[in-house]
Amino acid sequence: MRRNIAFEHLHNFRDLGGYRTADGRTVRWGRLFRSDSLAKLRGPDWDRFLALGVRTVIDLRYPWEIEAKGRVPHHDGVAYHNLSIEHRPYDQAEIDPDVDPWRFLADRYAEVALDGVEELRRTLEVIASADEPLVFHCASGKDRTGLVAALVLSLLQVREGDIAADFALTELATGRLIADWRAANPGRELKWPGYGRAPAEIMRLFLSDLTAAHGSVQGYVTDQLGVHEELILGLRSRLLH
Repeated sequence: MRRNIAFEHLHNFRDLGGYRTADGRTVRWGRLFRSDSLAKLRGPDWDRFLALGVRTVIDLRYPWEIEAKGRVPHHDGVAYHNLSIEHRPYDQAEIDPDVDPWRFLADRYAEVALDGVEELRRTLEVIASADEPLVFHCASGKDRTGLVAALVLSLLQVREGDIAADFALTELATGRLIADWRAANPGRELKWPGYGRAPAEIMRLFLSDLTAAHGSVQGYVTDQLGVHEELILGLRSRLLH
């Protein structure tokens, strides 16, 4: 099976299948995908996307991002949900090069975990109820998408090392993400050298902080998001074998 799925205009489309869990089960291939913005789908890319059988799209971007950049093309039989989990926008191109970059991003993820409780809860509900393939995405498929992937894989009891390694696979797309930024921002300086980067350390810091605050990722999901055990069991039933 393929982890990274190649598209001409998408840079960071991945299958979350194949990871082993603590109880010896495996995440199903072809059921749960993560991606950068699906607004870029067109031509052969659109045909390739439809061939995956995706029936649910969760768009984690702000409504103003969607208004500016568009959304996944409408298609009968594909349900679309806009769940903007981030509430305090920031411009990564303008991050101070002198700050600890990985600590900075981990702290931004922590903000999302606190601010976006309603949208994160709804995201988990949609994923847990999906009987057919589903994809969630943001703009680059890195930060907001990486946070949701980490929560889902943690609830499936995938090892933290594998979760961090999955997050770091975005590094394969960093060059193309930077090229897209430069093309969209001619004449502007990219001040932050960590733009588009996704080292595993960021995710390790975020998960460690979440565990320190709530005892475990599942503790955060049940206590902070108000997700019931029944939903978590349903998630495991649908996505594991």
